[in-house]
Amino acid sequence: MRVALFVTCVNDTLYPRTGQAVVTLLERLGVDVDFPEGQTCCGQPQFNTGYRHATEPLVHRYARAFEGYDHIVVPSGSCAAMVRDNYPRIGAKAEREGRGTELSEIAADVVPRTWELTEFLVDVLGVTDVGAWFPHTVTYHPTCHGLRMLGLGERPRKLLEQVRGLELKELPQAEECCGFGGTFAVKNAAVSTEMGLDKARHIEETGARAVCTVDNSCLMHIGGTLSRQGAEARPVHLAEILASTEEHPYGGLS
Repeated sequence: MRVALFVTCVNDTLYPRTGQAVVTLLERLGVDVDFPEGQTCCGQPQFNTGYRHATEPLVHRYARAFEGYDHIVVPSGSCAAMVRDNYPRIGAKAEREGRGTELSEIAADVVPRTWELTEFLVDVLGVTDVGAWFPHTVTYHPTCHGLRMLGLGERPRKLLEQVRGLELKELPQAEECCGFGGTFAVKNAAVSTEMGLDKARHIEETGARAVCTVDNSCLMHIGGTLSRQGAEARPVHLAEILASTEEHPYGGLS
């Protein structure tokens, strides 16, 4: 089984520990992980801002970078959703414009091989207990892409429930958006800020030491809001919790 990590540009640039955590976790589970150096952005920022044609070269690049791999593991619900949901749309639109079927063929090839991390763990490897240890109270925010586009359902929670020492706190109004939404946070800053404040308030209500998600883009927004509010809760990517053991703690919590 050939497995590749698509670390995503946000993680590679701002949260490299998440990518390291994914490799640590998968290797502990007996999976050899490659990191194709030709990878770059999935094209989500361009596509979401309306620059569809500018996204197409990145679709081609994704296909070239991960050619020959059985599985592509993505520690980002939004980037996994970009590939799985929007690459077929891009291909279909190109066909309607009379520009051939190449992009549709790329989508048909890469979509079934692309997995968000918790999907890969639960659906491909068939595990929920990954041998993790994280002795903290944690609340889980289901991100919009993971919840509404990928349909991750209970997978992240099942994994968290098996982590030794972890106490999972229920997040009030968990299914509401945190307010980030990529360029939404820039174009609609006032609305985004208020949504972030709502999410931060609910996180504080849980009394949890950490809030985790499957997307560091959401954690960036949530974490910034929590920090400005002087809250004690800290953002931690789910991968860092699952990679954490008593001998090798992750998560940045003392």
